[in-house]
Amino acid sequence: MSSFGGTSSVASGGGKRLEYGRTHVVRPKGAHKATIVWLHGLGDNGASWSQLLETLPLPNIKWICPTAPTRPVAVFGGFPSTAWFDVADLSEDAPDDVEGLDASAAHVANLLSTEPADIKLGVGGFSMGAATALYSATCYAHGKYGNGNPYPVNLSVSVGLSGWLPCARSLKNKIESSQEAAQKASSIPLLLCHGKADDVVLYKHGEKSADALKTTGFSNVVFKSYNRLGHYTVPNKVER
Repeated sequence: MSSFGGTSSVASGGGKRLEYGRTHVVRPKGAHKATIVWLHGLGDNGASWSQLLETLPLPNIKWICPTAPTRPVAVFGGFPSTAWFDVADLSEDAPDDVEGLDASAAHVANLLSTEPADIKLGVGGFSMGAATALYSATCYAHGKYGNGNPYPVNLSVSVGLSGWLPCARSLKNKIESSQEAAQKASSIPLLLCHGKADDVVLYKHGEKSADALKTTGFSNVVFKSYNRLGHYTVPNKVER
């Protein structure tokens, strides 16, 4: 496992430059076939997830675990925290910080852009990281970020654990805007997992997000629910 320092990037906050934190990389133990950028939740960092991902029996995946910038967060009353975007409510009903989402989705795309051409690329995450990962998948399908700039990488998969879908209200128009967008939406595999006992990002928000994706043309969506799983519980420790 290795790590490297953060990079300065324009993120939300009126064009203010925010520093992305340290990025941790878990290198594949076998033949390198896929690279997945994995995004932590609100207030966390890339180190904690890299330590967990290193223990998984997935020898052909390279994991890149960046750390979000520290910024004022509305749900914390403006108190600074590591966050991929500003958020007032952990649900698909919250106002969308498109500027922050675009900046973090671009940071993910930049991390993936230097991977070899024959490697499959993916993005996944937990909680707010899951929201950013799903937003990245919608940008890939649309071919553009929310600000209209082109989305540059070819995603093969997106995974969201205990998260929600930002910008769900405008998604239908984006996917119906072109035949290419509809084709990409129908082909990219999306896996959403959510615990029914989640009291941070409520289960209904995960369920609604999966439904929103399916009804806007993302036909390759798998939604898995876990009866006794809370927000921070390890899934293999509970009865499925």
